[in-house]
Amino acid sequence: MPRKVEDVRVDDRPSLDTLIRRLGAGGGFSAKEVADGVDLLASILEDREMTTFLSFPADIVATGTRGVLATLVREGYVDAVITTCGTLDHDLARAFRSYFHGAWDLDDADLHRRHLYRLGNLVIPEANYGTIIERKMQRILAQLWADGTRALSTRALSAAIGRAIPATARSSILRAAYEANVPVLVPGITDGAVGSQVWLFWQDHKALSLDLLSDEQTLSDLVYGAKRSGAVMLGGGISKHHTIWWNQFRDGLDAALYVTTAVEWDGSLSGARTREAISWGKVKAAARHTTVEGDVTVLFPLMVGAALERLRH
Repeated sequence: MPRKVEDVRVDDRPSLDTLIRRLGAGGGFSAKEVADGVDLLASILEDREMTTFLSFPADIVATGTRGVLATLVREGYVDAVITTCGTLDHDLARAFRSYFHGAWDLDDADLHRRHLYRLGNLVIPEANYGTIIERKMQRILAQLWADGTRALSTRALSAAIGRAIPATARSSILRAAYEANVPVLVPGITDGAVGSQVWLFWQDHKALSLDLLSDEQTLSDLVYGAKRSGAVMLGGGISKHHTIWWNQFRDGLDAALYVTTAVEWDGSLSGARTREAISWGKVKAAARHTTVEGDVTVLFPLMVGAALERLRH
């Protein structure tokens, strides 16, 4: 018998997990996808024998979603983070300076004159991004050099930044990863402010090199050492692809959750649903996998909140 569509109750002040379960029972379009996604997320987080990858692009680190990501890392639910250079930029900058609310339709020419950057509907003063990153990164790189570092992986670079961020910065992803010894890997390290600062430092320290192959070895060790592997992938691009690319070498992920706003019909990797990855051997045919369509900054805090509530009960 097919399941009956049930009306969603909200008049009894349901908990977050209860509300998500009711959305699933309501059978309403994307609401059911979210409920299915929470079921899968909870099973991934609960499986302590699963090697769990968390991938995401940098833009969401400029938002409050950063705190949700840091919580997953700090509380031991993640074994590796794969992200873009901008994550290092925003996480470092926000550990020392503030970002602000703005609007989508601000006058960008006026913002430029006032040395303000617009990221969607957020506004970032130039001094709170470029200036603070340059100042902090040159100190971090100088210390690494003084300690004898000549070949620098992105894992080691991320850890050095995390170590330099105060322990009081509880929403910092890099600080949480440093404390939990979780590798943060950035395959596109030169595509951002932190990468540019490494290049700038290299101008006077030509013996310094970026050791990306060491990062690949870290991923190889994680993948081949995994009893089971799972991935929570937010957004697309290089972060998502590097996650599924490496997992194809163990015949695919055992569990894959993907949250995206990208469309499928343009053939992009970002828009590709988890089912497409099965044809490549990047997700196992027998894997639990779900694609949830929507804005990560809205959905992921709700999904993580419901999943953690479920696990703690």
